[in-house]
Amino acid sequence: MKQKQSKFFIRTSGRRLYDISEALSEQVGTSGIISGLLSLYIPHSSASLLIQENYDPEVLRDLERFFDRLVPQGDPLFHHTSEGPDDMPAHVRSALTAVSLSIPILDAQLALGTWQGVFLYEHRTSQHSRSILCHMIGE
Repeated sequence: MKQKQSKFFIRTSGRRLYDISEALSEQVGTSGIISGLLSLYIPHSSASLLIQENYDPEVLRDLERFFDRLVPQGDPLFHHTSEGPDDMPAHVRSALTAVSLSIPILDAQLALGTWQGVFLYEHRTSQHSRSILCHMIGE
């Protein structure tokens, strides 16, 4: 049984989904793990992780339009604006999505579906450096 832990950083340029599939594939490729599990965790309260379609970019734009409608910036419901008008909407978006994911590793590759990718979802409108913690276990 092998285990490997790592941490990598993604520089975001504002609210949108960032495909991190290639970076994760590199992590798995250098781990030496052929069969196992990749666990991911993003230690931020205003960003999240998603598995979503990575073929048609319109899917990602539609998701963002949906979240804009569901959790609009400037909603008078929100009083927590310590870091700006996107502060509380970012926290709500993060609460509605996921901060951790588990993905099987098969044949030294992520076992994602044909059109699936792994995304960091930045919920803030400004630039940030986001860290993602990876833990792989397997043989």
